[in-house]
Amino acid sequence: MSKILVVTYSMTGTGARLTELLCRSRNWTSVQIQERHPRKAWVTLRCAVESLLRLKPPIVYNGPDPVQFDLVVLVAPIWVYRLASPMRSFVASFRDSIRRVAVVAVMGGKGGQNAAAEVGDILERAPVMSTTFTAREVDDGSYAPRLLALAAALEASVDMPGEIRPFVLSPESSG
Repeated sequence: MSKILVVTYSMTGTGARLTELLCRSRNWTSVQIQERHPRKAWVTLRCAVESLLRLKPPIVYNGPDPVQFDLVVLVAPIWVYRLASPMRSFVASFRDSIRRVAVVAVMGGKGGQNAAAEVGDILERAPVMSTTFTAREVDDGSYAPRLLALAAALEASVDMPGEIRPFVLSPESSG
């Protein structure tokens, strides 16, 4: 059985709903990132500035070391087309402990694909899988089948013996 850790930052609770379904359906471990200095005033402006400048605010992480897990799934919102700054802080802080990563981004409407790219840049390796959901999909419940399919695919990818290597699909290897 694979060991999968789901790490979530959710300011509004939308990402937390995704995490709850993921972990409940597969019995995975979940941990919520907290900000050391919670957002009280100028919330929208602070989120925008931190995203645009790619800042890494101080966070509190009271979970297990990610190195103990086969895969870490990150669930985070998109702010101004970028990964939410508290999740950026987590990834940067634990980059040497995260062996394999998947990214689930929650967005208002656009920019979700940027989260996987940003995580890949920080870790210097691409996520094994990534997907995005809109806040509307989460609110109306239509996200659930796709999220559960992702969970099954993630678990299968961890439990597979060996890895699929890029050269297997390369036209140069068929020669």
